[in-house]
Amino acid sequence: MGEALHKHDVFQAIADPTRRKLLHLLGDGELPVTALSDQFPMSRTAVSKHLRILAEAGLVKDRKVGRETRYRLDAEPLRELKRWLAYFEQYWDNKLAALKLYVESDD
Repeated sequence: MGEALHKHDVFQAIADPTRRKLLHLLGDGELPVTALSDQFPMSRTAVSKHLRILAEAGLVKDRKVGRETRYRLDAEPLRELKRWLAYFEQYWDNKLAALKLYVESDD
C-alpha cells in the first residue's frame, strides 16, 4: 500500500465519518493499525479497509516496522480541498454579513 494509487479522490475519502476520525487520530502522529482499531467499534479488518481508501487518496502513508504496519497522515492532498472550499467562503462571508446587519437592525 506504501505508494498511493489514487483510486479515490480526497472528497470521497473524507466523506465517511470513520475516515475523518482516522485522519484526526493520525494528526497527532504515526500509529499502528492496532492502536487505531482500538478507537472504533469495528474489526481491525474494517479499519484497515478505511485506511486503504485513505491511502488510495494519498491522505495516509504506511510503513512496515517489523510485523507491524504504521500509518501517518499526509495532509498535502487536503490542500486541494482547502482551495476548493476557499472559493465558497465569499458566499458564507456575504451571508454572515447580511445576517449581522439584520440582527443589529432596529426593524
